[in-house]
Amino acid sequence: MNELGSVTTWLERLKAGERREEAVERLWHRYFADLVTKARGHLRAQSRAIDGEDVALSVFDRLVLAVAAGRFPQLDNRNDLWQVLLVLTARKAKNVKRNEGRLKRGGGQAIHSLHASDSDEKGIQLAGMDPDPAEAAALAEGLERLLDGLGDVQLRNVAIWALEGHTNEEIAEKLGRSVATAERKRKLIREKWAEQEN
Repeated sequence: MNELGSVTTWLERLKAGERREEAVERLWHRYFADLVTKARGHLRAQSRAIDGEDVALSVFDRLVLAVAAGRFPQLDNRNDLWQVLLVLTARKAKNVKRNEGRLKRGGGQAIHSLHASDSDEKGIQLAGMDPDPAEAAALAEGLERLLDGLGDVQLRNVAIWALEGHTNEEIAEKLGRSVATAERKRKLIREKWAEQEN
């Protein structure tokens, strides 16, 4: 079986949940080293607390959770996968550099984390640990329920962009709307999610 066929096969198995651990391991071995190289290129030795391997680990973990949650239905072959990994790596490296800049301005009193979910609304970084596979699956299911509860495609997209670390300005640009509109939509999302919790 050629590499294209094998990557496509493992992607299909990952999406279907068949032989999931083996699929993750095969894809990991195929792409991890390349992701580390790309991440290091984006970081350009500016990051002291985080290196390319940390970024690549986070990106790969995020991809697996997203695929398990059905977020990439058009992910069909190695070219699609590589493009998604490149985008996620560039965004993660950008967020790491931005967060480190914030920490420097704040005196470095916070504990750094790669995961947006480990950060409160004020931007204070909290210590966190990666979840085990069962916890990760539960988190993915919970997130999918929250997103489904929004009932609106545009709100769902805004929520996903916010969770990916995009600023209100970036979200507004994606929507083709004002920053105030992006802020209102994020407020509406928080209100809807608070209602779901009650």
